[in-house]
Amino acid sequence: MSDKKQIYKPRPISGFPEWLPEFRAVEQRWMDHLRKVFESYGYCSIETPAVEELDVLAAKGEVDKEIYVLQRLHAEGTEKGDARLALHFDQTVPLARYVAQNFGSLAFPFKRYQMQKVWRGERPQLGRLREFYQCDIDVIGVDQLPLAFDAEMPSVIYEALMGLNIGRVQIRISNRKILLGLVDALGITDPVTVTRIVDKIEKIGPQSVADMLKKEVAMSGDAIDAVLQLASVKGDASALSRITPKNAAMEEGLSELTFVMNAVPKGSAIADLSIVRGLDYYTGTVYETALLDIPEFTGSVCSGGRYDDLAGSYINRHLPGVGISIGFTRLFDVLTHYGHIKPGPKTPTQILVVLPSEERRPHAAETASTLRKRGFNVELYHAPQNMKKQMEYANKKGIPLVWFPPFDDAGKHEVKDMTTGAQSPADPASFTIQS
Repeated sequence: MSDKKQIYKPRPISGFPEWLPEFRAVEQRWMDHLRKVFESYGYCSIETPAVEELDVLAAKGEVDKEIYVLQRLHAEGTEKGDARLALHFDQTVPLARYVAQNFGSLAFPFKRYQMQKVWRGERPQLGRLREFYQCDIDVIGVDQLPLAFDAEMPSVIYEALMGLNIGRVQIRISNRKILLGLVDALGITDPVTVTRIVDKIEKIGPQSVADMLKKEVAMSGDAIDAVLQLASVKGDASALSRITPKNAAMEEGLSELTFVMNAVPKGSAIADLSIVRGLDYYTGTVYETALLDIPEFTGSVCSGGRYDDLAGSYINRHLPGVGISIGFTRLFDVLTHYGHIKPGPKTPTQILVVLPSEERRPHAAETASTLRKRGFNVELYHAPQNMKKQMEYANKKGIPLVWFPPFDDAGKHEVKDMTTGAQSPADPASFTIQS
């Protein structure tokens, strides 16, 4: 019998991204920025479990085939049956459950942001992953929720995205009542299928949408033309005034969308009636976001909308809400692929304190401690190796400053700027980094 150790070659798991430290540093900096913007508008942070009841998740939208269920490998007894828990595929359904569960303890309108990972069993491709961060903001009211919040969503997101310096972004806004009103006026009895098909228009084009509507919904040519003509409307609020509503639902949707378009920052958004969103819990305003400087990528990196009945399905109260979500990892993946992200530092270390000798370790450690207490990120080199190796370590990690503590009791502290090569005396009790 061979005693040779079996070697397993490491390989990435498709759809589950991980970044090198210099890209993780950018990711963390972006999250800090988003958190700051969200809180500046009064959104509070919450976190919900990674799992929810499977029956609840499966009942919300067209994603039941993408849900990951949770089950023990060695399940016994009743655990061998159907799985009861599943990883959440978004953060809106968990939010609805959270609000209902904590209804008596929350102040309404309840404004929250949530930055967590979600999971979907999709076929991995650029910008479409199985595990990814979403950064959401939502507002939930009791009995009614002012339309002003529908306008606040794109305003917050536009400010957040522009602060990342990722180029031009455009938020595309519609209202599902407009299309659903038209579908009702046309006498079509399967609105869910129609919205699901129209939602694919940017991906597959108008002709393919027309073919699907004819095949799956048995729509007439005139009805298909009416739907496609509506979906082609794009522009500012004035473009909406040229649409003649065919019933009260269309009129209400056009009025709401006009209000939102007039309230968002100028140049941040357009009305685009091809946007309907595939999840069936959306009832009014809907959003998607395009990266204008990466025309090769046509998908949305930020989306959401109004949902009037989701949270209230848990308790006997009407709890309308509106929210929008940045597909954070999707955005990061796309921008990295197209070379739009400049890597950050490989380490947060600002100063490397060299170790002259084992005997001088206590003094070097005290120097590092003094600098840390003054707010610097400091590493103490791990072994008393020659100075060339210690300097090579600083260079490889991109550490900007190297600190030389006294090599003997008579010596003085010096610090070296690794960018300029300049070396000068320094005092750990008063040292500052020059801007």
